[in-house]
Amino acid sequence: MADKIPGLDGKNLQAYQTDMLPVYAPELLRQAELAAGRAYAPYSHFSVGAALLLAGGEITLGCNVENVSYGATVCAERVAIWSAVAQGLLSPEMPPLALAVTAQPCALCLQVLSEFVRPDFPIILPAEGDFGAVEENVWQVWRLSDMLPRVFSFNG
Repeated sequence: MADKIPGLDGKNLQAYQTDMLPVYAPELLRQAELAAGRAYAPYSHFSVGAALLLAGGEITLGCNVENVSYGATVCAERVAIWSAVAQGLLSPEMPPLALAVTAQPCALCLQVLSEFVRPDFPIILPAEGDFGAVEENVWQVWRLSDMLPRVFSFNG
C-alpha cells in the first residue's frame, strides 16, 4: 500500500473524480512512476507502474512483472487491481476513483478494470508518455469507454 489521499469519505465519489482531478492526478502519477521503478522487466526492458486511487483515499500500486515464458507476465494495472481486491479495498460495490499509469493500458487490463468501474472511469497518463510531465502538472485523462468502447460482458 502506498500513501493515502486525505479528505475522502466515500460520499459523492463521482463528483470527487471530476472536481478533484487536478489535485490528485500529479500525486497518482508520481506514485505510478515510483512503482515503475520497481518493475521486473529483464526481457522487454519496458517498466510500467500503476497507481489505483480507492474510495477511501488509499492508493494501491502495481508494476509489471515479466516471466521468461512471456505468457506468465502480468501488467502493472492488474497487479494494482488484484492487490486492492486482496486487501478488501476494492469490489464492484466499492469502486475505485481513478487509475494513473505510466504507459497506455492494454485491452486485457482494461477488461479487468471494467469489472469494477463505470464507463466514464478516469485513466490518467503522462502527457505524451513523458515521465517529466508530473512536475509540469501536464497529463492526459481518458475514460475507460474511450480506451475500450465495447467491454466483454454476459449482458451483451
